[in-house]
Amino acid sequence: MDKKVINTSKAPAPIGPYSQAIVSNNMIYISGQIPLNAETNELVGGDIATETHQVMRNLQEILEEAGINFNHVVKSTIFLSDMGLFASVNEVYGSYFSADYPARETVAVKGLPKNVNVEISMIATM
Repeated sequence: MDKKVINTSKAPAPIGPYSQAIVSNNMIYISGQIPLNAETNELVGGDIATETHQVMRNLQEILEEAGINFNHVVKSTIFLSDMGLFASVNEVYGSYFSADYPARETVAVKGLPKNVNVEISMIATM
């Protein structure tokens, strides 16, 4: 089986039995990231834009550990605590891409880990 675990101390450690990311067959599958600061292990809050920037920085650190960047992302899933947050999250999310945006879905869910407002997972090519 072609499977490699990606792990970096620059992104939050998993809070359950999963890996930050897995590489298999030249694809990287990144677990959902929430607005946790990797250095302090504390939630970053204040407003949804600040939370989303932290999530995107966590994803960026994992991508960089794998030797790639946001240009390699082919699919994202955004989970929100409230669809009313969509516009703000979308604006921050979009600022991390330059062109050829990945496929994506955004869903509102009843609850997220640690009661955060946003979680994002990604799939990218190597």
